[in-house]
Parts: sequence; structure tokens; C-alpha cells
Amino acid sequence: MIQDIAPNRLDNSFKNADIQQGDRLLCFDGEGRLLTDTSGERIVFPHAETDEQFSAVYAFSVDDERYFIVLSEHRDFGVGFEYNGLRQLRGSFGGKELYAAFTGYHLWKWYSDNSFCGRCGEKLSMRSDERALVCKRCGNVIYPRINPAVIVGVIKDGSILVTRYRSGYAHNALVAGFTEIGETLEGTVAREVMEETGVRVKNIRYYKSQPWGMAQDMLVGFYCEADGSGEIHMDENELKYAEWVKREDVVLQPDDLSLTNEMMKRFKEGNI
Repeated sequence: MIQDIAPNRLDNSFKNADIQQGDRLLCFDGEGRLLTDTSGERIVFPHAETDEQFSAVYAFSVDDERYFIVLSEHRDFGVGFEYNGLRQLRGSFGGKELYAAFTGYHLWKWYSDNSFCGRCGEKLSMRSDERALVCKRCGNVIYPRINPAVIVGVIKDGSILVTRYRSGYAHNALVAGFTEIGETLEGTVAREVMEETGVRVKNIRYYKSQPWGMAQDMLVGFYCEADGSGEIHMDENELKYAEWVKREDVVLQPDDLSLTNEMMKRFKEGNI
């Protein structure tokens, strides 16, 4: 999956650090596209120079490489650098650089969406002792947003419930959805499967989790069994496809980055 970058290691602990020569720069445009050089086999990010004069905030480190999110206008970094969307990068690259791009986008989106206090309207400031934004007028503190969502592998008689979204991602997927107010993750599993496919479930069991910075999500994977006939009544507003698929017929996604694909692969190979 995208976070499996060993032997490299992400260090996401907060540091009140100043930018230095050679640090990696995460420069996003207003549409959330990331400035990168994609002419080689790996993603290349711009590097800071000694005379850089722009607003940037420390994001994280990967091994000994420090990444900063640029929050102001920046210079032209020269031939080869252009803005690419995360979906474009995902389609061609992997490794620690793509993971840094996803995680950097998560933080950039939070900063860009929180310029002003939602309580009193005052401009927010960065705290110096933790990764948070604070309103100096009313004291409101805002932390990075993380959206919990479930991925569900529903199994019945040697088949798994495979879906495709009505719009957006075009490849096979599993039932998925966001946790609502006052709801457990297990409750989300049962509700989302029922809402999207009309199938009741039982024996819900946790599998694994995955950070998914593209949507500021924390994805939580579960397997469960269909309870009853398993007859499908698909929500056509959400999905364009929902079918029971036997192990040998499961078509996987074109890359191995997602929790969804890993869960389908484990079922296909007989490990679930």
C-alpha cells in the first residue's frame, strides 16, 4: 500500500523548524496540483536555495529529507517542473515520493481551508509548540482534519461484493463510506453496505487501516459476511456496478497502492 515505504520511514512529529538549503518544497497551486518534475523514473520535488524568501511551514521528514509546504508565491523552478494532480502522479509513480505527495496534500488542504476562525472570523495563526492553528482573538484551536471511512469486503459463498463508483475512480472497488456523527465503525459498515447495495451483513471483523491523504481520510478495512440471501438492490446514485464475483474472476486495480486493492487481492488469492 502507499504507506509501505520500508526501509524508508516517515517522521510526522511536529517541529518548529526554519527552511534550509536542500529541503524539499511542496508547492501546490489553487487546484491542489503539486509542482513536480516527472521526467524520470521517480518524482522530483523542488529544493530550497540559500536565498529563498517565501512563507513555508515544516511538514514532515522521510528519513533525513525534510519537506516544507510553501504557503506563498514562489519562484520559477525552471525547465522540467510542472503542476500535476495526485491522480496523475498515482497513475505513474509509487514509493516514498508519492507517499510524501499524498501526505503533503493532506496538510496543504488543511492549511488552505483554514485561513480564518470559524467562530469569530479572525485570521488564524500557527502555534509554535504543536501542529495547530489558533485564533488570537477568541482562543479557538484547530487541528488537522482526518475523516474516518470504512472499506468493506462483503463475502458470500466464495464470492465477494465488488462495486464501481458512479463517477470518479473508474476501477473495481469495495463498498466504502464515511462514518457519521455518533456512529461506530462497525455501524458504518452495516449502514453503508445496506445503503449502497441493500445487503445485510454479520460477523464484522477488522482487517487493517490506511492513511489516504488525497481525501484527508483514515481508511479502516473490514471483512464481513452477507446475512440472508445477499440479493443486491444497488443505489444507482452512488454506484454503476455491484455484483457478487468469485475469487478467480476478481479483477484487481492497476496499482497496489490502496487498502481496497489489497483486500480484494487477499480474497482472490484465498487468504480470506
